[in-house]
Amino acid sequence: MGVHCCLAFMHLMRYLDRSSKISVRLTRKRSSVMKSPSLRPYLALIVGVLAASSSSIFIRFAQNEGASSLLIAAWRVGLATLILTPIVFARYRPILANLQRDQLLLALLAGGALAVHFASWITSLEYTSILISVTLVTTNPLVVALVSPFLLRERLSRVTVGAILLAIIGGIVISAGGGAGSAPKQDAPMLGIVLALIGSVSVAAYFIIGRRLRASIPVVPYIWITYGAAALVLMMLVAINQFPVTGLTSNAYLWMSLTALFPQLIGHSLFNYALGFLRASFVSLGVLGEPIFSTIMAIFLLKEQPTPLQLVGSGLILIALILASREEAQAENSRQAALQTATS
Repeated sequence: MGVHCCLAFMHLMRYLDRSSKISVRLTRKRSSVMKSPSLRPYLALIVGVLAASSSSIFIRFAQNEGASSLLIAAWRVGLATLILTPIVFARYRPILANLQRDQLLLALLAGGALAVHFASWITSLEYTSILISVTLVTTNPLVVALVSPFLLRERLSRVTVGAILLAIIGGIVISAGGGAGSAPKQDAPMLGIVLALIGSVSVAAYFIIGRRLRASIPVVPYIWITYGAAALVLMMLVAINQFPVTGLTSNAYLWMSLTALFPQLIGHSLFNYALGFLRASFVSLGVLGEPIFSTIMAIFLLKEQPTPLQLVGSGLILIALILASREEAQAENSRQAALQTATS
């Protein structure tokens, strides 16, 4: 079964690679209003969100089977790296050979940030509910907006500032909501909240570095380098802490492998495919469905019932993310219009 899944994914990656090249050519010919040629990009976005939403469920299943959170994180990015390796060496060796030193160092730094993200976020699921963990880690766009004036020299609008404040209020409400859901460790829900926030900050760092590099490095070799670097860091942490790698149940290895195949590879690959046809703001709003679908899955599969305050706090954070995404879309449209005016 695992071999068939890997082969199916490799066919998917080849298809998405061809489709993304076609979409780039189409995008150059489009006006500022993008029109999708079919329902395929929308279906890809929906399936991608569902695949990404399964991540926390698979992780919780693996934790319940005795797998350590660091091993789950290392297995996730390590298996993803192994699956991508033949694709990268078959199609992207010239790009890897021509990488400049600063590009490679930044990609490795991004991989380190990704390792911190997975280590902290996956560990947070040991201590708090799926709703709280996934909602808080999804606030990374607000973290990016908060540091943009300092790192990217981008000014914050009033709407974005309001969205950040609303998200902070939502976080306070969530903290007051209590409850660890079906988490394996029920004694420290606040630790789970802190770890989820660390996961949000670290993945924001990953995206900020990626924003600088993705203009010069294609997505497949870029994620191969970052996933590989993250896997090495996480495996070292597993070894230092002497967490068991062998001797787990077959179900533990199954759930860990599924976190690599569905959320990590298929989900994120479909997001990249959808970005070739749909506006980034639309895809960003679609991705916000992840905490909603994750919570629904947790209710039915793990019998995890959110408290009223948790629902209210999560709702405030999602509203804040929607406001920030719309504001970013308007700012991007203004930048594109100014660029067209300057070049016409």
